[in-house]
Amino acid sequence: MNTLVETITNGDIILEFSYLLAAIFFVVGLKLLSHPESARKGNLWAAAGMLLAMITTMFLYRGGPEMTGIKTPNLLIIIGAIAVGSVAGALIARRVKMTAMPQLVSLFNASGGAASALVALIEYSNPENSSALVTLLGLAIGSIAFSGSMIAYGKLDGKIKDIFAKWMTYINLLFLASVIFLVVFIMITGLPVETKQVLVYILLLVALIYGISFVMPIGGADMPVVISLLNSLTGIAAAMGGFIYQNQAMILGGIFVGAAGMILTLLMCKAMNRSLINVIVGAFGGGGAGLDREAGVIKEVSLSDAAVLLSYSSKVVIVPGYGLAVAQAQHVCNEMVKLLEDKGVEVKFAIHPVAGRMPGHMNVLLAEADVPYEQLVEMDDINPEMPNTDVVVVIGANDVVNPAALDDPSSPIYGMPIIRTHEAKNVIVMKRGMGKGYAAIENFLFYDDKTRMLFGNAKDSLQKLVSEIKSL
Repeated sequence: MNTLVETITNGDIILEFSYLLAAIFFVVGLKLLSHPESARKGNLWAAAGMLLAMITTMFLYRGGPEMTGIKTPNLLIIIGAIAVGSVAGALIARRVKMTAMPQLVSLFNASGGAASALVALIEYSNPENSSALVTLLGLAIGSIAFSGSMIAYGKLDGKIKDIFAKWMTYINLLFLASVIFLVVFIMITGLPVETKQVLVYILLLVALIYGISFVMPIGGADMPVVISLLNSLTGIAAAMGGFIYQNQAMILGGIFVGAAGMILTLLMCKAMNRSLINVIVGAFGGGGAGLDREAGVIKEVSLSDAAVLLSYSSKVVIVPGYGLAVAQAQHVCNEMVKLLEDKGVEVKFAIHPVAGRMPGHMNVLLAEADVPYEQLVEMDDINPEMPNTDVVVVIGANDVVNPAALDDPSSPIYGMPIIRTHEAKNVIVMKRGMGKGYAAIENFLFYDDKTRMLFGNAKDSLQKLVSEIKSL
């Protein structure tokens, strides 16, 4: 008996120590993820921490007074599920294009929310579960994260259209209030267990519907904020699961993801000049007419003139947008940059916080093309340099360079911090046509006297521009 107690005690100590070590790995991973150059190592550190927690839990978890480790039949099922998930995840991640990375993140995030919701749904009826409130919160938050992430995936992939309507705000508030009411009502009422179980399923349904309804009105330009928020919700739901099982690794991992996601959400809200409550109720994004003024005249630039202007400049700033990602033009763009640098031109990339479809999307995209990290300059740092910039090249970006954010109080993007390209000496805008951005408003930068338009597919235009620069 003493030997058994000693074995269990030692197993518990090793398990707790492994969780502490896993938490340290998570912290180191998050720290390394803060810079593109070390992000790959950060992922590996965090993955190692999770792997350590999983292995020690499988073999040292104490399921009863006389059992250390998970029973063999269950252990085989768990190992099989991990193997299938690992192979599927690796294959999907390797095959997905960089432009589809936001969709993949949303899909993975949805799976995390679904897992947390299912854990809560199963454990609510478990008589040994004494964490009713935590279980209900995990069910609600996980369900919202799942359905919201699936809608985000569909919208990012072009399969689901936005719904812009004022009544959606009231619908979202109603569903949110219903979720809160059901959680409180189930907790404080002394209804029979069977009745409460029915209410739990109703809570699941309402939470799923709310996740759909609050993401539906979100415009594409605002998706980085929503993805960050949904990621945070998935982390919080995972932490709730950790409290249910009293598993420190799940709690810590969920808290880290939830806190990091919420901080990033607030930073994204600041970058878009939005409030978090607007995200939650769904009054976030959508078009507007903007200031009623005469647009002006579009002026085009030829490839040869653009090549000359760029080649004989002292300083050039490139503003990449989602159009660059769609055209897969990052590699040829970096080729042009190297040609200009060989001619003595200083070239930098101006990165808006919400460029692309998710936080950091543009940084990763350019890093894939071997653009040096020191050339990627954040918006707040590049804006003071704009008046001394000879040429700004806008590639596939729209709302993040729209001066309406500064001078049009009626614009839906008014107050949003932008890259002040209009302050540069010359502006070249690469676009397929005169289509509007996600905010569905006119961009008067295109009509500025200093702006010249270069129409066409970004990759094709850049390839032709590279040829022209080489011929000079």
